[in-house]
Amino acid sequence: MRHFLSGLCLGILTAVAQNGDKLGEAQREVVAADRIPPAPVLSPADQIRTFRLPPGFSAEVVAAEPLVHSPVAVEFDPQGRLWVVEMIGYMPDQEARGEANPTGSIVILTDTDGDGRMDTRTVFADHLVMPRAIHLTHGGALIAEPPKLWWMKDTNGDGKADEKILVASDYATPNDPALGLKSNPEHASNGLLRNLDNWIYSADHTVRFRNTSGSPPTWIREETVTRGQWGISHDDSGRLFYNSNSDQIRGDLLPTHYLTRNPNLKSPVGVNAQLAKSQQVWSARVNPGVNRGYQPNTLTAEGKLASFTAACGPLVYRGNQFPEDFRGDVFLCEPSANLIRRNKLTEQDGVITATNAYDADEFLTSTDERFRPVNLQNGPDGALYVVDMARGLIQHRIYLTSYLRKQIESRGLQAPTDLGRIYRIVHSGTSPDRTARLLEKPSNRDLMVRLSSANGFWRDTAQRLLVENPTSESAEALQQLVSQRDSRPAVVRLQALWTREGQGRLSLETLLSALDDPDSKVRSAAFRITDRLPPGPVRDTAVERLVQRAPTVRGDAQIALLCSLGTIGTPAADAAMRFLLMTGPSTALRQDAAISGLKGRELAFLTQLLSDAQCGPDKQDHAPLVSKLARCVGVSGRPTEIAAALNLAAKLKENEWPLPALLDGFVGLVPVATKGAPAPRIKQTELTAEPDGLATLRRSTNAVIVGRVQKIASLYFWPGKSASADTLAAANVQALPPIAKASFDRGREIYPTICGACHQPHGNGQEGLAPPLVDSEWVLGSEQRLIRVVLHGMRDAITVKGVRYELNMPALAEALDDAQIADSLTYIRREWGHAAAPVLAEAVKTVRSLESKREDSWTQAELQKIP
Repeated sequence: MRHFLSGLCLGILTAVAQNGDKLGEAQREVVAADRIPPAPVLSPADQIRTFRLPPGFSAEVVAAEPLVHSPVAVEFDPQGRLWVVEMIGYMPDQEARGEANPTGSIVILTDTDGDGRMDTRTVFADHLVMPRAIHLTHGGALIAEPPKLWWMKDTNGDGKADEKILVASDYATPNDPALGLKSNPEHASNGLLRNLDNWIYSADHTVRFRNTSGSPPTWIREETVTRGQWGISHDDSGRLFYNSNSDQIRGDLLPTHYLTRNPNLKSPVGVNAQLAKSQQVWSARVNPGVNRGYQPNTLTAEGKLASFTAACGPLVYRGNQFPEDFRGDVFLCEPSANLIRRNKLTEQDGVITATNAYDADEFLTSTDERFRPVNLQNGPDGALYVVDMARGLIQHRIYLTSYLRKQIESRGLQAPTDLGRIYRIVHSGTSPDRTARLLEKPSNRDLMVRLSSANGFWRDTAQRLLVENPTSESAEALQQLVSQRDSRPAVVRLQALWTREGQGRLSLETLLSALDDPDSKVRSAAFRITDRLPPGPVRDTAVERLVQRAPTVRGDAQIALLCSLGTIGTPAADAAMRFLLMTGPSTALRQDAAISGLKGRELAFLTQLLSDAQCGPDKQDHAPLVSKLARCVGVSGRPTEIAAALNLAAKLKENEWPLPALLDGFVGLVPVATKGAPAPRIKQTELTAEPDGLATLRRSTNAVIVGRVQKIASLYFWPGKSASADTLAAANVQALPPIAKASFDRGREIYPTICGACHQPHGNGQEGLAPPLVDSEWVLGSEQRLIRVVLHGMRDAITVKGVRYELNMPALAEALDDAQIADSLTYIRREWGHAAAPVLAEAVKTVRSLESKREDSWTQAELQKIP
């Protein structure tokens, strides 16, 4: 688990071990000192000379110290002013002394003479502790100061906030070094991105927000999935993009409230999808100053960073200053290698693939080690803006290694800490419009013009202002805009539709027009809006139109339609869903879009599907759909439906594809044993009797069928069949004695910030970041192996419940003492229905002593040799 700020970074072995050190690990120098150039502080003009950009592009200084310090996030207001989040308190020195002091600020930068460079600074809010995100709304600003989320406003026109309202008190964990590892700025919420759907999303947070018209606004919050680590962006259709430091770009292929609504559908495709397979980077200089640069494969033979370790600040370019070919590309930062990546996106059947736009090169590289791009932004002039934190040291103390500390001190990278730069990237083909701005109180006409802009910044800004200040005049104009298919681009019609939705004045006429729109993205949005309408005549009519037109929907809009049909849930909607599934391509995304809406109805849907005429012998490519439906029935744990599904299987023909497909759904619930790994635990379900279908299939003369049935039978017990030892142990688990219960309770306090940031509060892990802990054979197996993993970390690959994960886990030997490790392990071995024995601090102490000379993290092969 490499960690914005983990790996945003930079560090010789000092007399005092660092938090990020692994017990006994040899931190050897990889790049010879004579090959490492010095790292002097360059002026902004000199720093630009170290940049290399594609032909036709250049960088301009927008702001620099002393006008701005330690910027980490920015947002433009409609008047062209730049609001900057200054995280001045971050890592004041190698020990993070003073990090909890209220030194952070929100400042407003203004270009008063129109030369393109900011020249005045107004402090909107100060005395903040580690502020990290901002979003302008309702004439004020939503500001993240963990654990507080504030809405602040200037009410007297002096540019300073004098109204301050608490929106949330659980927005990440407070940044307080006194809390030790409970304070983790590398895994604290950030982003505050307003999406087309009028919800405000964050990176690394499980809540989205929405506000109503009026001042101050009323805030609504709703649970959502965790997304990424530092930075979040959306494309023209509202799909969200984010990343983690070692996985450059991920995203949601569909709105996640659909894909996560069915708890029986595990790990649905399209949530937190990895978009780029290659994580290789192409630095312009040697990069010895990365946190674990001494480890094999971290650096290339040339001493350059081999792959992403600090990916952050993703941005979909939606401006109009670059050539048209750049629109929709995703840019992102890699501050540890002093570069910015540009990814091209391609889409097929709703699945997005990201690839580097350049062959063995990057969009922007710098030879200045102090150039630390941490965020990006689209500007009102259509250009791309780069936020440079301008710190030599940006690795947090929690993960700082002795190796990195040596690198820092050898080149004086720990100071200064009061620099900061904002750059503008422009293309020579078009001059950026530096006069692009709105009046303080724009008219509806002005806003409608901006809503039709080719620049996504202006469309988003106009949408926000129209939603915050709805009028009958704008409602009528928006309705006309949605229906202007010949004269308005689809992207404008789409944004107008969501603006009407945000105003709460969506008429039936507007919705019906959008439902029939020829553009798949507009239709998809209309489907989504329809299924969330409150009960009433408008919804009834729109749903009727949606279901009637379902057979005529083509392309990617079918996937969105499958999501909405599941929400509608009527017999006609289910019939339309079966038609679309069986007549369209058989893809995992389509299947999961449909099944996600079938919670509790999977068996009925499966039964009807297998009786439909479309489910013929020539539809074998749809076997995964049948398997997934059957698997959901098994996951539900409902004995009556499980028996009914197995009875249904017995009625199918052995020589046709539906039977093995249905059985495979249940077989997939049997944990896969890995050679040398701990035996997986099988969670059995109690049935009232052996299903007749299971008994019938067991008598089959087809050995393959019988083999499947035997595996399925291992999942259940009934009168006359004894439960497995694992099941009996779980059923008879004794309550923890007081001392162990106290350890469990302490572990529950440690888990959210030390383990939960990666493995997630629910313990099911996060794709691209950490494997699941729930029912993990490693968690429930040998404590000797588990203790070693926590002490020294793990590298390369690990197989958990039959799935291979190419992820690294950091060592916690220096960060946690024996008792804290024991508490954490006791917690994960007894939470989520687990029944494994608690871990004692004495056991951790013994292993720590036995392995005191170990110099590296563990591999699975090594751990498998330990009983």
